[in-house]
Amino acid sequence: MVDKRIAIIVAAVCLISTNADVLTHKSPIRFPDDFEFGAATAAYQIEGAWNVDGKGRSIWDHFVHTKPESITDGTNADIAANSYYFFKRDVEMLKELGVNNYRFSISWTRIMPFGRPDYINPLGIEYYNNLIDELLANDIAPFVTIYHWDLPQSLQERGGWLNEEIVDWFGDYARVLYENFGDRVKHWLTLNEPYIHCYYSYGVGYHPPLLYSPGEGYYECGRHYLLANARAYHIYDDEFRASQGGLVGFVISMEWGMPATGSAEDVQASRDYAAFHNDHFMHPIFSEQGNYPQIMIDRVAAASARQGLNVSRLRPFSYEQIQYLKGSADFLGLNHYFSTYVYRNSSLEGSFTVPSLEDDIMVGKFKDPSWPHFGMTREYAPGLYYLLNFLKEKYNNPLIYITENGASTLTGLDDDSRVSYIRNYLSSVINAVNEGVNVKGYFIWSLMDNFEWAHGYSLRFGIYEVDMNDTNRKRIPRKSALVYKEIIRSRVIDVSYEPDPYAKEIVMLKGVATFSAPYFVTFALTIFVCLV
Repeated sequence: MVDKRIAIIVAAVCLISTNADVLTHKSPIRFPDDFEFGAATAAYQIEGAWNVDGKGRSIWDHFVHTKPESITDGTNADIAANSYYFFKRDVEMLKELGVNNYRFSISWTRIMPFGRPDYINPLGIEYYNNLIDELLANDIAPFVTIYHWDLPQSLQERGGWLNEEIVDWFGDYARVLYENFGDRVKHWLTLNEPYIHCYYSYGVGYHPPLLYSPGEGYYECGRHYLLANARAYHIYDDEFRASQGGLVGFVISMEWGMPATGSAEDVQASRDYAAFHNDHFMHPIFSEQGNYPQIMIDRVAAASARQGLNVSRLRPFSYEQIQYLKGSADFLGLNHYFSTYVYRNSSLEGSFTVPSLEDDIMVGKFKDPSWPHFGMTREYAPGLYYLLNFLKEKYNNPLIYITENGASTLTGLDDDSRVSYIRNYLSSVINAVNEGVNVKGYFIWSLMDNFEWAHGYSLRFGIYEVDMNDTNRKRIPRKSALVYKEIIRSRVIDVSYEPDPYAKEIVMLKGVATFSAPYFVTFALTIFVCLV
C-alpha cells in the first residue's frame, strides 16, 4: 500500500508539473449532465417563530436570551428570515435559481418540544410536510439535515453531547423523522459538522452550552457525535431502507492544511493536522480499518501521559463500536471553507492551553497574505481540489456531496467578491470531477441571509439578500444568485457574464466565453502528502 501511494504521489507531481491543463483550463469545461446543484440553509438560522405552534426551546434559544452580549451585533434568531411563514417564497427562490436540491435542517424542538418522542408536536410535523411537498411540487429534491446544532435545552440540562445517552436520544428523534417524512425524503444527513460544533461548544466555549473543556469535553462530544450518526444510520438501514430506498450521509467540515516548508517537521505537522481535523471523523466511518486515525490516538495518549494521566483523554472505542461505526454513511456531506499553511517548531512550545486539542496537535498555522480576501478571511480555492483528491485516494473515492461552500459579505446586491469565490471554488470542483473524484453535487451556503450564529447578522452569507428591517423579510437576488443561476443553466463557468442585480429585468447571456482558472503549482507535492 505504501509503495502504491508513493507511486501515486510521484505520478501526480509529474502530471501537474508537465501538464498545466490539469489545473488550468484553456477552454470552457461543462459540468456533467448528472451533476446536481443546490442551496443550503439551517432551521435555527432562518425559520424564526422560535416559540410558536408548540415549539420547544433549543440551546440557541436559551443562549441568545440569557447571554445576548455574546452575539456580535446583539441580535437573535427569534424572527430571522421568518421562513416558518415565508417558506413558499424560499421555494420560489430555489425555482428561480434552477437548483436540483435544497438542503435544510429540521428543528428537533419543533418536532419534539421536550426532546423525547413521548410527545410529538403535530404542528411541527405539518410545517415540514408542507415544505417538503412544496419542494417536490417544484421538482426540487429535499436533502434533510436531522441535526444542525439546535439541541433541545431540556436534553442539554441532562448533559447534552457529554452524556452518552444522547446516542439513544438522537436515534429516537431520527426514527420519528424517517417515519413521518421518509416516504418523500431520499437523502438524509444525520448531523452537521462535528468538529465545528464540538470545538466551539467545548474546545473554546464560544457557542452554547459554553462549557470550556478543550482537552476532554471536545473529544467526548466528537465521540458521541460519531456514535449518534451510526445509531441513526443503522436504524434507517434496519427499519426503513427496504421500504423507503433512501441514502443516509454524514456531514463533516474539513480544512486543507499544507506544509509551510518542505522540512520534515512541517510535513509531519500537515499529517497531524489532517488526522485531527479531517481523519478524526472520516477514518472511523470511511476507512477499511475503522477507529480513530493512529496518529491521533498516539499523540493524545502521549500528551496525556506527560500530563500525569493513567489513561488517554481520547476515550477508546470498543471493538464492537469500531465495527458499528465502519460504513455508517452512504455518502459524505463535505463542508469546506478554509485552507491554511501549517508548521511545527520550538516556538510553539508552551503556546497552548494544557490540556487542549491545540496542545495535542502542536501545530501553528497561517494564511498567505497574497490569497484573495473573502469576507472574514483569506481563502485558497485550489485547497478544495487538493482535499477532494486526498479523499479520493485515501478513502476509496467515496460518494461526495459538497453540502456547504460560500463566502460572507456585507449588505448590498453587488457582491463581486462572492461571485469570484463561487467561480473559483466551482473551478476546483470541476477539475476534481474531471479527474475521477466522485463528487455528485454542490450546495451553495447560503440560499439567503441568515443568523450566522455568534456573529448574528454582521456576516451575510446569502446569495439572496434579506431585508431584516422589513416585516415581510423581502428577499432580493444578489449578483451572485444571478451568476449561480447562469452556471446552473449553462453548466459552464462563464467569467464574462456580468449581470446587473439592480436592473429591473435581467437578460441572461447565452454565449459561452473562454474560461481560464489559474491555479498555483508551487505546493503540488502536498496534494497527497498525508497518504503515505
